[in-house]
Amino acid sequence: MIRAAILASIFAVGLAVTLQSPQEQTSAALAQLNPYLNAIGDAQLAQRAQTIAALRTKSDAERRQADVRKTILGLVGGLPAITGPVSVKRFATVEDDGFHIENVAYESAPGYWVAANVYVPAGTGPFPAMVIVPGHGPGKAWQYSFGAAFARAGIVTLSIDAMGQGERLQHVDPATGKSKIEPLGEHEHANQTALLIGEHVARYWFADGIRGVDYLIARGDILRDRIGTFGCSGGGTAAAYLAAMDPRIRVAAVASFITSFHELMPGNGPQDAEQTLPRFLASGLDFADWVELAAPRPLAIVAFEQDFFPVAGAAGTYDEAKRFYSLYGAGEDIRFIRGGGGHCNLAPVMPEVMGFLVQRLKGPDSPSPGVERRQPKSADTLTVTPTGQVSTSLGSASIEDLTRRDARSLAVEAAPLNAKAVLARLRERVRRDVRQLAGVVATPADRPRATTTPLQTLDGYRLEAVRLESEPGITLDGILAIPGGSGRHPAVVLMDASPLDAAAGTAEFSRLAAAGHVVLAFHPRGVLGEPPPHPEQLALGQYMPVLLRAIVVGKTLVGMRVDDTIRAVSWLESRDDVDPSSVTLRSTGALGLVALHAAALDDRITRVAVAKTLVSYRMALEAELHRNLSEILIPGVLTRYDVGDLIAVITPRRVVVDDPVDALGQPVKP
Repeated sequence: MIRAAILASIFAVGLAVTLQSPQEQTSAALAQLNPYLNAIGDAQLAQRAQTIAALRTKSDAERRQADVRKTILGLVGGLPAITGPVSVKRFATVEDDGFHIENVAYESAPGYWVAANVYVPAGTGPFPAMVIVPGHGPGKAWQYSFGAAFARAGIVTLSIDAMGQGERLQHVDPATGKSKIEPLGEHEHANQTALLIGEHVARYWFADGIRGVDYLIARGDILRDRIGTFGCSGGGTAAAYLAAMDPRIRVAAVASFITSFHELMPGNGPQDAEQTLPRFLASGLDFADWVELAAPRPLAIVAFEQDFFPVAGAAGTYDEAKRFYSLYGAGEDIRFIRGGGGHCNLAPVMPEVMGFLVQRLKGPDSPSPGVERRQPKSADTLTVTPTGQVSTSLGSASIEDLTRRDARSLAVEAAPLNAKAVLARLRERVRRDVRQLAGVVATPADRPRATTTPLQTLDGYRLEAVRLESEPGITLDGILAIPGGSGRHPAVVLMDASPLDAAAGTAEFSRLAAAGHVVLAFHPRGVLGEPPPHPEQLALGQYMPVLLRAIVVGKTLVGMRVDDTIRAVSWLESRDDVDPSSVTLRSTGALGLVALHAAALDDRITRVAVAKTLVSYRMALEAELHRNLSEILIPGVLTRYDVGDLIAVITPRRVVVDDPVDALGQPVKP
């Protein structure tokens, strides 16, 4: 009956905190959050544009390349530590029309294997070579037509599986032979684990390509100064990365990847984990930097009119890159190939793409070979390993395995808290680290503007609808219960993902209000509602797009929500009916970690109670599988602190942890 009365009152005044469907709640949250993040990105891109405009000479361009390469390696955690000859395992060789296919596997990081088909032309060589990677899908089997075309043109072609595709599934379910993670979600799953220790999966994309070039050169039948790369979509990403990070690449064609963040952010935003480096825009970078790192070597940007990588962004990047190339006197070596249709609509433009690549590998008079849609003679032709997976045939490590290995030296270990001075130093360090890593900017001095609208008077308290302006462009809705009587009252802030009217209709809300507490049920920004039930939703989660959009501009969802929480406390504290010495945060799920971070920074929060909240980030690192980590992820968090450190920092204020959960959202065992 209470909830019905609340609903009636809310509907009567027509406020935005009415009961919403999950889709409506998601749309409302993203309608504020995405433009807010886009505006930050636009400001960062404007600053970058000034830097690029100041480049005037070849020396300027060379310094820019050195700075960008160093920055990118820092953002991904450097390259995996592996040197010397490439470890290679050779399997079957299959004859085909005018070429043969050698099936091999090579190690691109310690214990981390790449399955590859090597298309070798007839004759003795030496030959030019290509490295090709498929887009998101079944794997290298998609590349047969390209491999055959290059081989018939006299070019050895190394066609590899990207991580999580083909024979490189990271989490194979023995019962099905498929990944335990939703289709194509292994990239995101591995990246979220890597981000915990300040690494990024792109470092393994770099290594796959670089060690692939090492393998080609070591064969002895390759012209080492005539190696190129090509790919579309995820394969275009791999090609752009390889051309940017390995100066041995002579020529590259990058399809359905290059655009600009100015054009990308207003739409779908960042597309995939390996394509989205944390702090990429905040570090003064854009898509053009991948192209410009390849200068003055020839590179073709291939884009399509209806692609979700906007063609307008590709055109703008081409214009910038052409000027950059011109500083080297190589303006004619950057090409823009613009096709019709949608994503990876390659067929109409392949004659031009192939001509661009082949003529720079074999000579300007070389004819452009055609690419025919072909299938291998046997379905098993392109299967490299006996079991069809490098994990079961070769014992290949997963990226998560490598991340846990690196964590031994990168993750911070909890120090014994055996003296007040030790605790004081921990508190100072963790507060600094939280602000730096999570991007928290709010202080207790921040007091948001607020409007309130009376709703209804109930037995012992009255209800008001609240709208707080946390910062320009970010408004937060809430429902406030105010006890009867004069004087100041203890305050409780309730945060969970359920609709606000549902939160205000709970027995807990009414019990606290009836007992004399000022109670604020509110949503910090970006609350998309409870995730839909999905037993296989282990990787992406509904917050994955939010995570990528936030980290690329140097923000985190946790940090922004902590800002909102601190400002909500400031508003409550300013009220003459609130006792500032008694402010409690009660939160569930992912918002429990927001509450712990806020309390660690803000001494005005006197008590914290969290329920169904992750016990520790390290538990997610150590787990084979995790679910919906994207909502609470802070890049590099385990290099500085963990949940236990937050609780220690809150000492001696009270913390209650009820029904804690593991990385899959399941109750932890004692």
